[in-house]
Amino acid sequence: MTLGDILVNVQGVAKHYGEGETRVDALRSIDLRVHAGEVIALLGPSGSGKTTLLNVIGCILAPTAGRVELDGDAVFDGIWLRSDLRRLRLDKIGFIFQAHNLLPFLTAEENVSVVLDLAGWSAAKGRARARELLDYLEVGHRAKVKPALLSGGEAQRVAIARALANRPRIILADEPTAALDSGRAQLVMDLLRKLATEQEACIIAVTHDEKIFDRFDRLIHLRDGRLADA
Repeated sequence: MTLGDILVNVQGVAKHYGEGETRVDALRSIDLRVHAGEVIALLGPSGSGKTTLLNVIGCILAPTAGRVELDGDAVFDGIWLRSDLRRLRLDKIGFIFQAHNLLPFLTAEENVSVVLDLAGWSAAKGRARARELLDYLEVGHRAKVKPALLSGGEAQRVAIARALANRPRIILADEPTAALDSGRAQLVMDLLRKLATEQEACIIAVTHDEKIFDRFDRLIHLRDGRLADA
């Protein structure tokens, strides 16, 4: 495949907790580059550092050492280089989780547009963008329905729409298909691949779901906080 811009560039990233005999090294000198259009999986046993690495890339967790660049901008180099991490996440990163985490008192459309409200979009533009995404993900006909009345696959598509609302180029997914059957899991991964290609984004997913391994460009294995391959 032809590689696009480098959207995630992690250099020498380490993360440890505690000191002395109680020190735990969650990440050890991680180097990783992910390009626009790539869909990669982070694999490894529990405690290998997968979620820690995802949280570092998502600017949720500060590394102990190293450098992180997102979409061409340096965001961490020993210290955070951006003062407003919430704004950074809104601008650059979309998050998809195993549980859809939709707000039960809002409709599908409102669950998507609320992200744009936070980003400062007008109500009208936010609703229009929400409908555009829901239509794109083939759940536009469910826009006025609340989460309790959505199927599992529909709810996950609404959650994906929410993650894409502000047009982030970096999409981080934590076990996005674990709650879905084989057919729905493969459909979700096909949607994510389509999004990566059409919107020049990258997808980084933590997963144990072997039935979707063939949907990834690379399988990145972590063991004891180190990359086994990249």
